[in-house]
Amino acid sequence: MQALQELGFTEYEARAYTTLIDAGELSGYELAKESGIPRANVYAVLDKLLQRGAAQRLQHTGGQRYSAIPPNQLLRGIEASQKRALVAAGHALAQRPQQSEPVAVFNLHDGELLAKAQQLIDACEKTVLIAVQPQEAALLAEPIRMARERGVTITTLCLQACEHECGGCQGEIHRVQLAPVDGVRWLVLVTDRSMTLIGQLGATAVDGVVTEQRLVTELAAAYILQNLALAVLGGELAGRVDGQLSQEAQQVLSQLYPGGAFPHISTA
Repeated sequence: MQALQELGFTEYEARAYTTLIDAGELSGYELAKESGIPRANVYAVLDKLLQRGAAQRLQHTGGQRYSAIPPNQLLRGIEASQKRALVAAGHALAQRPQQSEPVAVFNLHDGELLAKAQQLIDACEKTVLIAVQPQEAALLAEPIRMARERGVTITTLCLQACEHECGGCQGEIHRVQLAPVDGVRWLVLVTDRSMTLIGQLGATAVDGVVTEQRLVTELAAAYILQNLALAVLGGELAGRVDGQLSQEAQQVLSQLYPGGAFPHISTA
């Protein structure tokens, strides 16, 4: 009877159904006597079994009698009913506005930073954008090499603008002097334009974050790509800025780059 109650039967309904299975056809009076259900309740219980499709009413000359629907037939009916209810609930819930869960930002410290960077590179399928300095480039060289072998497109921004190839940077390499001058090193990594890792590595502390937040990902990708675009333009306009740009544009650029011209770029 416990199994029937788990399917939604009350205790009396389960007791009545199992009694009808054991005894066959019974009148309401006989069912009350056999099952122990109070006579005042037995007909209401039988009506519920009829509604559930668990029993059927038989008309005899001596009055109405009741019999149980075979268990296999009953269970098939319950299964079909529950499937219909699940489908209906799914449609109803799909129509309700969904409150999007905030995307988490996870903090990284010390060895976690480079371990997570390697994990993201290992898992990427299409693209890697990375802004890096030589020390971290060397440490991430192997996972980046394996990503290239899988067909992943690698775009590297060397923040230190090394004059000589260090062997760590790979893929399409662009060198632009953007590294901080206080001894701290930066690492910006965007994989498949969906995951972002940003970190700074110093002599005494290594800290960073990793997230799937779309805004952070787009900002990090823009940092890398727009610096490359500006550097390309700077290389093309070197020595010709006065003749190519309006006075207003030159004033804006002098404010953005007080040291002189656009940053230059070299590629490999």
